[in-house]
Amino acid sequence: MDDFETLLLANKLGVERWVKFHVSGPDAEDVLQETYLAAYQAFPRLKDTAAFRPWLISIARNKWRDWYRKQARRPDTPVGELPDVAGEEEPDTAVAETLDRLSDRDARMLQLFYLEQLPQKEIARQLSIPTGTVKSRLNAARDRFRAAYPYSPKGERKMKKLPLFLPPYAVRWKDEAPFPVVWEEMMGWGIVPRLGEKLTWGMYDLPSRKLDVGYDMAVTGRARVHGLEGVSFTAKVMEPQPELGEDDLMAEPVANSGAPQEVWTFVGQLQDGYTRFLSAEREEDGVRTLTTFLDGEEFMANWGFGEDNRGNSIHPTAKGLIRRDGAAYTAPAEGVLDVVGRCDLTLDGRTTDCIAVMDLSAYVEGVASLQFIDRNGRTLLWQRYNRDDWELARYGKRWSELLPDNERIAINGVTYVHWYDCYYLR
Repeated sequence: MDDFETLLLANKLGVERWVKFHVSGPDAEDVLQETYLAAYQAFPRLKDTAAFRPWLISIARNKWRDWYRKQARRPDTPVGELPDVAGEEEPDTAVAETLDRLSDRDARMLQLFYLEQLPQKEIARQLSIPTGTVKSRLNAARDRFRAAYPYSPKGERKMKKLPLFLPPYAVRWKDEAPFPVVWEEMMGWGIVPRLGEKLTWGMYDLPSRKLDVGYDMAVTGRARVHGLEGVSFTAKVMEPQPELGEDDLMAEPVANSGAPQEVWTFVGQLQDGYTRFLSAEREEDGVRTLTTFLDGEEFMANWGFGEDNRGNSIHPTAKGLIRRDGAAYTAPAEGVLDVVGRCDLTLDGRTTDCIAVMDLSAYVEGVASLQFIDRNGRTLLWQRYNRDDWELARYGKRWSELLPDNERIAINGVTYVHWYDCYYLR
């Protein structure tokens, strides 16, 4: 066995983990083979064999970038499915190197659970050990990884602080086709049901632009509801909690968002190209109430989306159901969701290429919303519009009278008034 083969054998596991953190499926093997071939050809020029591992990973990084560029040029590859090449920095290399320093048993346990995302029962089957042993070994492996990792763990970063007033923004519509995107967020809450995801967002009154309530959200772990696998996530009201009088127009949306209680706990699922809620838990008067997708209308009225809670497709496309002409929209019927255009959203001094998704009474009759989503499938801004006569008996006036200075749009010739905005930070 020559020097190259000896060094490759000693470092092969580390580079494989690095590549599989960035590329999945058969493409990962292609990137690895290209890496090994390039390393073999360049090995005679390596002056210091002690630097073999970082040298090998640097070759893997270059081959990964080559793969990324090829994927980006493919017309059938949705932009949202590509990794963020700009965000790939030294901490990613540190993950692979930290795993390489762990025992084979610890590294294998973490790989099965986090990389291959296998449930503990399946890990137990593959390793021929009890499920309880999987749990204890996984906890120990996590602790040893944290102790060896040279950076602050991603899950420990602090939530971003929301501004007290909505930053200035402008929407410039473009006569260009909407770009394809993978939109995996939970409807109405903006978080992606995936381990490690965090989000901070707030509701802002108009025209005052004042923050009425903000939420810190985080995915907290895996969960199972009636045998279906998902993840648990929480939405915690940020302090101080809002104090709104009954006559405040924002009292109702703030109350409906769950602000009267400190924490909401949900289980969400991303599967088969859809995101859906599996359960929601609240506490009221000291009693915790859990509702699930099997609870019929009680659950569906608040958390159900799509037929039989199938959920929302993660591949929104312009179906032509809602058409936009300036501030006027036309639709064949209510109860639809559609991509209505592409725009440059300038928010807080930064301009982002976005698609706009309109929900026309798909969730609440007489209500429309516009949601501005970037190429990474993340919502930056959400706008709510009320039909001018929405809940007229309750509010006593039309919305054009209640909010005379707010923006208006027309849908099928009917006036809708801009009520409030939601602003998202990640």
